[in-house]
Amino acid sequence: MTGIGTSFAVVLGIVVLYVLSSIRVVREYERGVMFFFGRYVGVKGPGLRFVFRPIYRMQVVELRTVVLDIAPQDMITRDNVSARVNAVAYYRVIDPEKAVLKVEDYKFATSQLAQTSLRSVVGANELDALLAERDELNRRLQTIVDEQTDPWGVKVSAVEIKDVELPSEMRRAIARQAEAERERRAKIIAAEAELQAAGKLTEAARTLAAQPLTMQLRYLQTLVEISAEHNTNTVFPIPLELLTALGYRREERVADAEALGPEGASVHH
Repeated sequence: MTGIGTSFAVVLGIVVLYVLSSIRVVREYERGVMFFFGRYVGVKGPGLRFVFRPIYRMQVVELRTVVLDIAPQDMITRDNVSARVNAVAYYRVIDPEKAVLKVEDYKFATSQLAQTSLRSVVGANELDALLAERDELNRRLQTIVDEQTDPWGVKVSAVEIKDVELPSEMRRAIARQAEAERERRAKIIAAEAELQAAGKLTEAARTLAAQPLTMQLRYLQTLVEISAEHNTNTVFPIPLELLTALGYRREERVADAEALGPEGASVHH
């Protein structure tokens, strides 16, 4: 009887250990894909689950968003510039059944697909687009990776290019190009300023020509400004109209003298 009791206790202990080892807890952000003798039988939600092995087997799939750091990739852009680009991808499983049945390892497959897509997209664009059109490239990468991972039940929400490393020679060339661009813009701005100033001066000249008295007032205002600075030398501008009038009077006297002949010329002198 003692031997039977001992055997029963051993069997009972084995059964208890087996039942305890068959208990699985599925968390709220997880789903359990169940197999019965290797055949898919359904997806279990969160809670306490009993998996009696080897009859049943459960593979747990996490539904939270996964941050995938894409390793730096050495590549050549469309305009033959070597660059080292790294990126980050955000994805999550939306269909646990497909994630387990349609691909061997959805995490590794998504990582490799993101790397190859990054190389193909960057290689198809020039360096200027890689630096200036980062948002458009990110959207294109996200679309490509998401379409190819959709049969696996994986949703890629975003792919972001983090950093672009260029050779030192290329960085110096870009710096020179940027400096030349700034100088070009400065010259254009200066030329536009000269053009605007010339237009304003033309308008002012037209206004002064229409009202000669305005020029005299401007002369007086200039004298007031000069005297306000306590200068010892004062330069008084002579109106051009006055010189023109004097020139006309002299030409009239010379014409009258020539009309009177030699006697008139002597009298004139």
